[in-house]
Amino acid sequence: MPAHRHRRRATALATTVAAGIVFTAVPAAGASGTGGVGDPYFPDDGNSGYDVSRYDVHVTYGPARPRYLEGDTTVEAVATEDLDRLHLDLEGFTVTEVSVDGTPARTVSREGTHELVITPARPLARNTRFSVRVRYAGEPVGKGWHALADGGVDVSDEPHSATAWYPANDHPSDKATFRLTATVPTGWTVVGNGRPGATTTDRNTSTFRWYEDRPMATYLSTLAIDRFTMRTSKLSDGTPVINAYSPGSRIDPEAEAELPEIIDFLASKFGPYPFSSAGAIVVSGDDGESPIALETQSRPTYHGGFFDASMVHENAHQWFGNSVSFSDWRDGCLAECFAQYAGQLWDEGKHGADLDKGFYADMVEESEADPEFWTTRLYDPGQGSELANALYSKGSMMLHALRRTVGDDAFFGTLKRWQRDHRYGNASWPQFEALAQEVSGKDLTGFFRAWAHGTTVPPDKYLYPGSLASLAPAG
Repeated sequence: MPAHRHRRRATALATTVAAGIVFTAVPAAGASGTGGVGDPYFPDDGNSGYDVSRYDVHVTYGPARPRYLEGDTTVEAVATEDLDRLHLDLEGFTVTEVSVDGTPARTVSREGTHELVITPARPLARNTRFSVRVRYAGEPVGKGWHALADGGVDVSDEPHSATAWYPANDHPSDKATFRLTATVPTGWTVVGNGRPGATTTDRNTSTFRWYEDRPMATYLSTLAIDRFTMRTSKLSDGTPVINAYSPGSRIDPEAEAELPEIIDFLASKFGPYPFSSAGAIVVSGDDGESPIALETQSRPTYHGGFFDASMVHENAHQWFGNSVSFSDWRDGCLAECFAQYAGQLWDEGKHGADLDKGFYADMVEESEADPEFWTTRLYDPGQGSELANALYSKGSMMLHALRRTVGDDAFFGTLKRWQRDHRYGNASWPQFEALAQEVSGKDLTGFFRAWAHGTTVPPDKYLYPGSLASLAPAG
């Protein structure tokens, strides 16, 4: 997980010229449309003053130059306040052209590690729809950029990856639809989010198009380029499944055939599958820096290969984290706690596992007397701990204890209601607590105080609720 990099604001006026653009660094304090949406963990991430509706990203890449990318991105947005300037997040690159609604920007400046500050020729009034076009080229420097062994590339990471390849409002609270157009040498293949469009070939290059028509958080977008082997199938409802395999990655037909079953199972627990396509991007083995697997929207990315446990986890995120995204990075449990518990549900449903006497009893035995296990809060775990191990271990335990507290009907009813109420949007952990209490009709204040907000082992009445009472020590 990348360490947070604090932005250094410009404090003096400086002007440079690059490719005809005037870059003027100016203090931004107090200006409309400033950088940072105020996330407690990543205060410099995202940008105020506008809401993005769509990204249209065009890139050109050649494996002969694996550390070079040309980009031409248009960001379509609506001003949420009067804007005399606006910020986008972009790491590195030489920016060669910036326009707003087709008119060259009056000034463009860079601040800190990832702020691109744009002053349009004319201020933008609140509720105005506008578009910003940015052309750029150079070496990608963001940690989401992963060079593959044979010259390809995979762009994926959490909590940051988008700014390694296109300018964005880089915070999960501003979701947008996404179009990718990527040109590569013929013989190479590009895979992205959503469904494929037309592929065209012009002399020695091929251009691939991908469309994600459902709103997506920026860190869930992906670009994968390699000499992929492509394999396709369908879910039971006809949704296309598209799998891409890098040379040297493992193609497991049995695991691949199990994916539709996994998605159908998850749909039975969470509600209808939320996207227009499914599948996997399997890139060559772990490079020691990129995540082993990541829930890139509609098509998770895996390094080396995949199997049922990883497929269950990453596809559970298509509901928890992707369709319903968190409001800020304090809410990570809304993604990881549920994706981890989905693995337990799969063991129960597919293999008949007794979660009370198996998973839960084993976890309690291993952790009850270990104070360190309980010290991380599940909601608001702290800056630098937004994806802490506790969200996976303690978090899945909490959800099983919640299930035993409210009963299966209320528990799964809450999960489906959560998806229905917040589909394609954002929500917070306190909202989940309120919904669980509403659906169950029970006072869950003490339960959540002990499990989600506590830093010690929960009292026995919350650790051993319902059928879990048989696990409690005698006396």
